[in-house]
Amino acid sequence: MADSTHLEEQIAHLTRTVEELSDIVARQETELALAQRRLAMLMEREAGREMDAGGTVPLADQKPPHW
Repeated sequence: MADSTHLEEQIAHLTRTVEELSDIVARQETELALAQRRLAMLMEREAGREMDAGGTVPLADQKPPHW
């Protein structure tokens, strides 16, 4: 009996840990999506500023010289 009780306790602990980790991953996914949207907006703004400043192709749209 003690063996099965120990296993049940261990399973309960592991289940709780998995649920907590799942919540953390879900929160991080939301935060990452928000950060990606903000980065895209900032890149668009900067590209617009570069176009307004010199009328050249924004550096963000140019391939590096090694390509």
